[in-house]
Amino acid sequence: MQYDSVFVALADGDGEKLVRFYQDLFGQEPIVYVPNRYAEFQLMGLRLGIFQPSVEHQAEFAPVSGGSMSLCIEVKQLEAAIERLTELGCPPPGSVVRASHGKEIYAYDPAGNRLILHEAIRLP
Repeated sequence: MQYDSVFVALADGDGEKLVRFYQDLFGQEPIVYVPNRYAEFQLMGLRLGIFQPSVEHQAEFAPVSGGSMSLCIEVKQLEAAIERLTELGCPPPGSVVRASHGKEIYAYDPAGNRLILHEAIRLP
């Protein structure tokens, strides 16, 4: 199989809720934007697309609890990232856990997609 690129695309049944959320979270405008249809962000190391499913496919993208996909975001300061999510109306429901690779917390975007905010261990 030959391919040009791979990117993540999230369904947004509302059409604009996720676009606004990720625009505010990452502090940037989408590089491609078709109102109520599609937006694409070029992030460091990832292209993130957000689309509104067509009417005949909306049931396929209905929110499901416990989905297997997570958007992992490595941050410099976990506490600052938690504050930002809280300001955006999406406070993490749990607490920070220490993992072998650093600290992390789960959160969820307005559509219920899991976010893993991760702060790596900084070696001196």
